[in-house]
Amino acid sequence: MRTASTHRTVITPAVIFRLLLGWGAFAGVLLAEPVLSAHLPGPALIGVLAGIIAVIVVCAFGVVTQAEHLAHRLGDPYGTLVLTLSIVLIEVVLISAVMLGPGEHATIARDSVMAVSMIIMNLVIGVALLVGGTRHDDLEPNRTGVSAYLSLLVVLSTLAFALPGLIGTGGAYRPAQAIPVIALTVLLYAYFLHRQMGEQRADFQEVSASPGADEERPAISEVLSKHRSEIVLRAVVLVLTVVPIVLLSHDMAALLDDGLGRAGAPVALSGILIAMIVFLPETITAVRAAHTGEIQRVSNLCHGALVSTVGLTIPAVLTIGLLTGQTVVLAESPANLVLLGITMLLSITTFAGKKVTPLHGAAHLLVFLVYGLAVFS
Repeated sequence: MRTASTHRTVITPAVIFRLLLGWGAFAGVLLAEPVLSAHLPGPALIGVLAGIIAVIVVCAFGVVTQAEHLAHRLGDPYGTLVLTLSIVLIEVVLISAVMLGPGEHATIARDSVMAVSMIIMNLVIGVALLVGGTRHDDLEPNRTGVSAYLSLLVVLSTLAFALPGLIGTGGAYRPAQAIPVIALTVLLYAYFLHRQMGEQRADFQEVSASPGADEERPAISEVLSKHRSEIVLRAVVLVLTVVPIVLLSHDMAALLDDGLGRAGAPVALSGILIAMIVFLPETITAVRAAHTGEIQRVSNLCHGALVSTVGLTIPAVLTIGLLTGQTVVLAESPANLVLLGITMLLSITTFAGKKVTPLHGAAHLLVFLVYGLAVFS
């Protein structure tokens, strides 16, 4: 009886509609592939792209709903970790699938992760700080937790984007270099997850929470035991709603490339737009968290997502490169390295103070706009 009640609570008509819409749209795109791969007229191309984006937006709100229920039930950082890992793991799988497919894709990991880095660290955080800082005067992040994220990001970003150009060949690690980089990255990321979900859990929770709130919340094992059916069902629904978002965003890549090519826009813009769409659920969740004053949850979503992206993508693509003999070019251009360095420094100064303000958000947004200028230059 209790299981039936749980199913009715989770599997609502809105959830069923979103699942049917997302997977139906993906099936439709697959069936229409011969037509879509042809040279569509401009109005038809715009119409198809608009339709795909509309489906993604509707599904994204479904993902956000499930993520917020899980966050409420599990508490941070477990709740946000479910959403973050769901999106990042699917993105890693898709990047890996592209590398294993036909054609040369030596820079796909570099371009994708760089775009995600600038979007999350500057665009999403910038908007979140503007929204949250305008509404709340006391947005105090948990500086120990944010510092842990940024420490990992400085190291992982250096391994990913800077070091290959300095010690590698042609911007790629040699096999003897790639193996220790893979091992060290995986070990660091695994240790991070172990600490975040264990002894350092409190470092990733809101500092504004009422005293004793953490003590009042039952242990995670107790929550999982008591609400196992609901948690598992919501996690499955979340993943099933995320998958068509990511698949549709990559299916629309060819259409987007075609449209941007006709408009004379740079090819790199396509990767940026797709990355923005893939991380749309996380973006919506982060902005809503900022709106309610949950600034540490913003950090958990944004910084945590980027740590997972770099920590999982780089080992995955380097391993595929070793197994298939493909060259994996990771070294970034000087302009992008400068912007990435500025982003890291700005992030450290933003979250080092007692509270964050809309001015910090404006600075992050400016860096993202400069990144866009660099893409078009």
